[in-house]
Amino acid sequence: MAIMDSLENVGTVETVGTVDTVAGAGAADPSPSLRRRRAGGGSEPAATGAEDAAEDSRGGDSAAKSARCDDGDHGGGGESPAESANSASNEKAGAGEGGGRDAVAKFAYRPSAPAHRTVRESPLSSDNIFKQSHAGLFNLCIVVLVAVNSRLIIENLMKYGWLIKSGFWFSSRSLRDWPLLMCCLSLPVFPLSAFFVEKLAQHKYLPEPVIVCLHIIITTASVLYPVLVILRCDSAVLSGVTLMLFSCIVWLKLVSYAHTSYDMRSLAKSAEKEKGDVVPNSLNLEYLYDVNFKKLVYFMVAPTLCYQLSYPRTSCVRKAWVARQLVKLVIFTGVMGFIIEQYINPIVQNSQHPLKGNLLYAIERILKLSVPNLYVWLCMFYCFFHLWLNILAELLRFGDREFYKDWWNAKTVDEYWRLWNMPVHKWMIRHIYLPCLRNGIPKVVDPSLCFRMFAYFSVMSRQCTSPTSPIDTSGVS
Repeated sequence: MAIMDSLENVGTVETVGTVDTVAGAGAADPSPSLRRRRAGGGSEPAATGAEDAAEDSRGGDSAAKSARCDDGDHGGGGESPAESANSASNEKAGAGEGGGRDAVAKFAYRPSAPAHRTVRESPLSSDNIFKQSHAGLFNLCIVVLVAVNSRLIIENLMKYGWLIKSGFWFSSRSLRDWPLLMCCLSLPVFPLSAFFVEKLAQHKYLPEPVIVCLHIIITTASVLYPVLVILRCDSAVLSGVTLMLFSCIVWLKLVSYAHTSYDMRSLAKSAEKEKGDVVPNSLNLEYLYDVNFKKLVYFMVAPTLCYQLSYPRTSCVRKAWVARQLVKLVIFTGVMGFIIEQYINPIVQNSQHPLKGNLLYAIERILKLSVPNLYVWLCMFYCFFHLWLNILAELLRFGDREFYKDWWNAKTVDEYWRLWNMPVHKWMIRHIYLPCLRNGIPKVVDPSLCFRMFAYFSVMSRQCTSPTSPIDTSGVS
């Protein structure tokens, strides 16, 4: 109470002095703080009154000094009355602002000022945790992850030494893999055969059942032919993986080409019979049946598995961007090879068969393999689905680059399978799921069928490794 009374007394005394000074200087207007005090009455806080008093006092002194300076200047004949009045008003405004800040610093920033003013929650409380930014915790997790993995790398190098060899990717047998190379170079024969079949169908030289049978033969041969070559040849891992990947992609593309061409033929025949009533006019150009060789070639090299007559295109090719992505592709491919050679192969070679050893030992081996396997999978995903497919899309000016979605936010396994591989997902929706719905197959059966198809091609891709590779002889998949 003593502090508050003293503040009020100071404000009152300074205010009276300010009024006398301003009146003596001949000021026509009282200061704004005096007007506020008259309007607000005596209910204003003491700190505010002190601040206004200090501001008015300094403003009054400045006005008096300015008046004396003006008299002196007029006596000397140096300045006009208008210029003197302007300079006096500017000095008064500057002095008033400075006085206000001094008053706030003098009377407001006191040890007795309250430190707790509002109701607040802790940042990690249940009501406030999702309103905060957790970038610092994320950075801390990254630092811990780097530190832990650095320790594992050093421990592995001290235990096994440098194990990186070229035999896993390229060995002396790689030069003898020319049958696989010739098989890969001969794969375009199957799309060419499908094109000739569609040309015959366009000119109505073949009936529809014969066309369907020919497409079935072509698509089946495009998968069986590489499998037979791989089984007969003792090839390196990378050669077999590359050939099997190309053969699966060619099979999926040929199925889409044959299925889409069949559907466009059906729409064209229906439009001819009904004179355009079945197909809307806005869709005539999109579903126009056209067998074009250039469009088939673009589809076979484009990063998509669904055939259509036209695709969204970009305006230009960013060469510098492509160069940067190629450098990233080389780096992450090397990281993937380092993890396989330095971590996975030693663990697999030093492990007993899971069914012959101790159960706890088998669980420990599996858990020890889980971390490097996860890193290899992430590197593979980033290299193929992000880097390689975007490089190919940029070179071909392919516009739709949604090759994956945010699978890391998936809440269920079903949602994860729908998000991580969008080209295969779109292919299955277009050529398996929707045709099953049109033919009356229940929705419960369709996802199971799509999942089995996807699992079949995943297993087929894994079987392309040679029987003598370290991963195959270990008995651990």
